[in-house]
Amino acid sequence: MKAQLIDRLTRYVKIDTQSDPTSSATPSTNKQWDLLNLLAQELEQMDVATDIDDNGYLFATLESNIDYDVPTVGFLAHVDTSPDFNATNVNPQLIESYDGEAIKLGDTSRVLDPAVFPELSNLKDHTLMITDGTSLLGADDKAGVVEIMEAIQYLLEHPEIKHGKIRIGFTPDEEIGRGPHKFDVKRFNADFAYTMDGSHFGELQYESFNAAEATITCHGVNVHPGSAKNAMVNAIKLGEQFDSLLPDAEVPERTDGYEGFYHLMNFSGNVEKATLQYIIRDHDKKQFDLRKKRMLEIRDDINAHFENYPVKVDIHDQYYNMAEKIVPLQHIIDIPKRVFAKLDITPNTEPIRGGTDGSQLSYMGLPTPNIFTGCGNFHGPYEYASIDVMEKAVQVIVGIVEEVANNNNDN
Repeated sequence: MKAQLIDRLTRYVKIDTQSDPTSSATPSTNKQWDLLNLLAQELEQMDVATDIDDNGYLFATLESNIDYDVPTVGFLAHVDTSPDFNATNVNPQLIESYDGEAIKLGDTSRVLDPAVFPELSNLKDHTLMITDGTSLLGADDKAGVVEIMEAIQYLLEHPEIKHGKIRIGFTPDEEIGRGPHKFDVKRFNADFAYTMDGSHFGELQYESFNAAEATITCHGVNVHPGSAKNAMVNAIKLGEQFDSLLPDAEVPERTDGYEGFYHLMNFSGNVEKATLQYIIRDHDKKQFDLRKKRMLEIRDDINAHFENYPVKVDIHDQYYNMAEKIVPLQHIIDIPKRVFAKLDITPNTEPIRGGTDGSQLSYMGLPTPNIFTGCGNFHGPYEYASIDVMEKAVQVIVGIVEEVANNNNDN
């Protein structure tokens, strides 16, 4: 199977599918269609029925091969890659039997070093796919796409493995937070699903952040600096003041586990107008609400010193902690745990410090935990994929559908 995984992943990552947060279209970029159409063609060649809508949501069905009713299970992955780093001319490199040492990335000065990325120490002797240092790899989430495709191929080649109806979903624009926005849960018609969009070996995630985005707009008064006394209001300074009033320690680079944060992603402008863009994250709903409230309080504190209220705050919720919808349905978590046990995989159920499409889909009526893909260092040139762990992820998908069929038959 490793050879097929390498071939498929190599082909898929070379297709530029970067999404665009500035576009209002769905998909946000036409180039996402290149991979979506290829996947539809390859599924049809497997005689798997496909259905793709005008918004780039590709659904497919592998019909049941048993004569009794079991839940319909879905598997999801997104085709787009992050807009945060170059995604054109991806030139994947293969490292056979990784020796555990630092790897120079192509002709660049970048080095994939276990001293910096300690998780690499767990991948000694694995076959790795890495970048040449000039682009991201796109394993987020083309590795998940590959794993689903290979699992379907494997099930077709092994009809002795019993399974119920399986639904497949390949979606656009996850990287810009819009993956589920036009996802038709009723049309997908699964009882529950799993996103193949995790990272390290053993991840089984059903808790995510509560998430919001905030735009802070500071309006200044620009006059000649020679006559600015008591007249100029510097919007840049207002923005700096706003950020300084947030807790210094509650930022991504100083938090982990269940700790939430404020993340200043962009700060731009001039004396007359400055804009700050934040994301707000917290696993605890009460703390999440307090974080949003804190931003409004800072706005009010600054504006109290001015007559024209120069600081505006616009906050929009993005998604919520999917645990609220998944934990009450314990069997959805227990199924992959049983599969992990059979495959001698220790489950890592630490919360996602981010979100997946499952975060939104779970609130849309499709409870969707997240499973590892075997990749890491997403969204940049240090991204990698372990082909060995990807093979385990395929076995997990196969094991889940087999477990659903056997467990329901026993009952």
